Amino acid sequence: MKRALITGITGQDGPYLAKLLLEKGYKVFGTYRRVSTPNFWRLQELEIINKITLIPADLSDMSSLLEAVTIAEPDEIYNLAAQSFVGGSFDQPLLTNDIDANGSLRFLEIIRHLRKNIKFYQASTSELFGGSLESPQNENTPMVPHSPYAVAKLSSYHMVKVYRHSYGIFACNGILFNHESPLRGLEFVTRKITNGAARIKLGLQTELRLGNIHAQRDWGYAQEYVECMWRMMQHETPDDYVIATGETHSVAEFAEEAFAAVGLNWKDYVVTDEKLQRPLDVHQLLGSAKKAETTFGWKPRVTFKELVQIMVNADVQRWQKHLSGKIVPWDSPNHPHETEIISRNVVRDAKKEAGTAWQTKTSQ
Repeated sequence: MKRALITGITGQDGPYLAKLLLEKGYKVFGTYRRVSTPNFWRLQELEIINKITLIPADLSDMSSLLEAVTIAEPDEIYNLAAQSFVGGSFDQPLLTNDIDANGSLRFLEIIRHLRKNIKFYQASTSELFGGSLESPQNENTPMVPHSPYAVAKLSSYHMVKVYRHSYGIFACNGILFNHESPLRGLEFVTRKITNGAARIKLGLQTELRLGNIHAQRDWGYAQEYVECMWRMMQHETPDDYVIATGETHSVAEFAEEAFAAVGLNWKDYVVTDEKLQRPLDVHQLLGSAKKAETTFGWKPRVTFKELVQIMVNADVQRWQKHLSGKIVPWDSPNHPHETEIISRNVVRDAKKEAGTAWQTKTSQ
C-alpha cells in the first residue's frame, strides 16, 4: 500500500486529492495548522475525515515537518499548503515568503537528508507569469511575478528544479491555473461571487461588492486538476507541467453566469469598490496544457459555465439547508460579509492625507 502525505489538507485541493488517493488504495496522511477553531469542514463534506490520519504541522517549523514525515513514512509528498491569497500577500509579504518559499525548501532538505526516494509535488501557480506578454502561457513562457505571493512561489518553483537536477530527487512543479469548486474559500473572488448570488437570491443580502471585474483568468474545476497532480507523480521522470483549460473569462463574466444561474441580472447587484483593488494586479492569465495532454492524455471536461453552475448550486443548497435549521459542514455562516476591508490602498491614501495635512500645517 502506497503512503502519501498531503500538506494543506484542509484547503480546497487537499480533500479532493485525499479522496482520489483513498480511492486508489493509498494510506493518506494530512498536515493541518493548529488554530483556535479547527477548519475541517471540507473533509467532512467529502466524508473522508475519518479515513485519513491528521498531523499538526506548520511550514514555518522544520521540526514539525520532520515529525510529519517520520510519522507518515510517505512514498509521495504533495505540498499544497501555502499562504494562497494573492491580495493577502501584499499585507503580509514576510509571512508569505516564509511559508510559500521556505516551506517547500524545508521539505526538499528533509528529503535530501532523510530519504531521497520520496517523491515530491510542489503546488505552483499561474501567478508566476504575472506580467508576461506571451499568451497563452506554457512551461517555457518567461515568468514575471506581480505579487509577493507569486515571487515566493517562483522561489519554490526554481528550488524544485535545483534539487531535482542537483540531487536526483523526484520533484515536480504543477503550474496550475485558477481552479475552483464548491470547496473554494470565501476570500477568493469566485466563491465570493457564487455565495453572494445565492444569498441575494434568498434575500439575505442586497448587493455584492467586487474589485477589478475586468481581470481575466483561466478557470478550471479543482476536482479534475488534482488528478493531474497524481499523474505527474506516476510518470517515469519528474517534470513541470502547466494545467489549464485554454480559455479565459473575466470576473464580470463569472458574475454574469453566477447571477444568471439563479435567474438574476448581475448588473442590478454588483458594485465595484476601489478598496478591493490590489496594488498591482494581473490583467490576464491564459494557459496551454498541451504538454500534459501529450504526456499523460489529460484534458479538462467541465466547461466554464458548468463550473459556475456547480458552485452556485452548492451555495444555494447550503443556504437553504441552513435556513431550514439543518447543520451542514460549511464556512459561510461564520464568515463576515461586506465588512470594512483595510488594504494597502486605504493605508496609502491615509498616508497621503496625513502628509498633505502636515505640509499645510508647516506652511502656515
